[in-house]
Amino acid sequence: MALINLKDLLRHAQENKYAVGAFNVTNLGFIDTVIDAAVEQRSPVILQIAEVHLRYVNLEEIAPVIISAAKKVDIPVCFHLDHGVSLQTVVRAIRAGFTSVMIDGSAHPLDENIALTREVVKVARSVNVSVEAEIGHVGGEAIGETAPTAHSASKETFTRVDEAAKFAKETDIDALAIAIGNVHGFYKGEPNLDFERLAQIRAAVNVPLVLHGGSGIPDDGFRKAVGLGVCKINFYTEMSAAGVSRIRQYLTDKPEVTSLPDVINRGFEEVKKIVMGRLEVFGSKDMCTPDKTLCISCSDRTCGFNDPKFSSGAKTVLYSDLVNEITKEVISSIKNNPAR
Repeated sequence: MALINLKDLLRHAQENKYAVGAFNVTNLGFIDTVIDAAVEQRSPVILQIAEVHLRYVNLEEIAPVIISAAKKVDIPVCFHLDHGVSLQTVVRAIRAGFTSVMIDGSAHPLDENIALTREVVKVARSVNVSVEAEIGHVGGEAIGETAPTAHSASKETFTRVDEAAKFAKETDIDALAIAIGNVHGFYKGEPNLDFERLAQIRAAVNVPLVLHGGSGIPDDGFRKAVGLGVCKINFYTEMSAAGVSRIRQYLTDKPEVTSLPDVINRGFEEVKKIVMGRLEVFGSKDMCTPDKTLCISCSDRTCGFNDPKFSSGAKTVLYSDLVNEITKEVISSIKNNPAR
């Protein structure tokens, strides 16, 4: 089956009105756990590494492990950089074999965000890598031993419909992350998503929409968001916290345990349950069955599916000629933008 880029995957999700779950990888244990959950649910899946989580993993060392795991299963897997904040990190990810990248310039003024995103699109498109970007601002990436203090979103940071339309048109991105009351980490009180704003954004742009900050949103909220055009949902804090909770209970029940691998595995058992449940709620369960249209052709055709609407699985960028191509694009970008 191998890998797929975000553009092809989300196009199918948009056409068939479901969302693909995007789950952050912060150590090796998450890789097989998330992929196994997706295989059991017969669902496409996105494995992603956020730039803020590079404190936990070495990007160049973990990338080949994810790529190898993806190529061994009969479901489409997108390998995505989450919240890359610099061109340098984006290039590192592309060279390591990511099939999709996110450039997050949402902390900058609109014109600067557009300029940075256009640079990334130029580089990524040269090697068939998809690009996600953000307009509005979703804050609070989860790092450290405890999740960030629970908080609610400020309407001042919500995505403006007119800016979303301008941004999508001028950057030619493949996916647009929006802020409609969603936050990273845990919510303060009940999540209060602005579904009316979501519907207006959907009407103003053609690009698949992305919802960050999935932890804590109720099932009905997810279903309504998907019905209004969300095609990708990011999810991490809740599954991580659930795994820790399971480990804590296991150690309480068995204080005599001394096997670290067994302790850790209990946590990932819980993570797998959470991921399987989210894939069902997002509507992607059973999208990888013969009666569905999500049939990605790959070179060895091990899955037995074939859909002419899709090209062969995305190729990871691990070749010297493509690295040279990236280098030329970056040099050209620097020459054209000497202030950066």
